[in-house]
Amino acid sequence: QVQVQESGPGLVQASQTLSLSCSVSVSVTANFYFWNWVRQSPNKGLEWMGAIAHNGNTYYNPVLKPRTSILWDTSRNHITLQLTTLAPEDTAVYYCAKGTWDGAFDTWGQGTQVTVSS
Repeated sequence: QVQVQESGPGLVQASQTLSLSCSVSVSVTANFYFWNWVRQSPNKGLEWMGAIAHNGNTYYNPVLKPRTSILWDTSRNHITLQLTTLAPEDTAVYYCAKGTWDGAFDTWGQGTQVTVSS
């Protein structure tokens, strides 16, 4: 049973850079897995932000791409999300989710609340 768990600062200031970590219980390079970041806010609902694939390729939501980076530490099986130039509209619950080759997201973390103060 794969487990993922997000962690982050909780409260950040506008204009700063957010860095969130996702700890994964399996190898992040395992074949055909995609490690996604998804956020949910009351105003926008669920929003896919991007993913890093088992081979290190990254994919981003075109709207967020200028501000988003997804990195990994294969030695620690951690996935990191960086989001720059934060604004209050970035306030949301941020989720890490494992995706499979057929596009399904079959494992989700519990989410971490991020609040951006102006």
